[in-house]
Amino acid sequence: MKATTRYEGDVAVLVLSGRVMGGPDADAVGQRIRECLDRGSRKILVDVGEVTWVSSSGLGILIFAQARVVQAGGVMKLSRVTHRLRQIFMVTKLHQVFDSYETNEEALRSFAT
Repeated sequence: MKATTRYEGDVAVLVLSGRVMGGPDADAVGQRIRECLDRGSRKILVDVGEVTWVSSSGLGILIFAQARVVQAGGVMKLSRVTHRLRQIFMVTKLHQVFDSYETNEEALRSFAT
């Protein structure tokens, strides 16, 4: 998995790509989330459009990131959720946990409301 961060105004955009499997991936995502929060960002958008596979541990990484952001008084949203990942969210009921959008633009606009 690869994780990069960029900023769109006051929104931190964490872009994940590849296979989100656990282990080192958890450390990488946790570090990126921590950096965003330490920088003062409380609006975090996780772009999962280039994620090719998510294991159950990978789902745990997203859940942990969400909890960490909320605990810090922030909001985390997902963008570019693929059809496959959306299906996984439906089966696991995680669609009730994650606020997700089809595009980055749509997700970024949602932070303004």
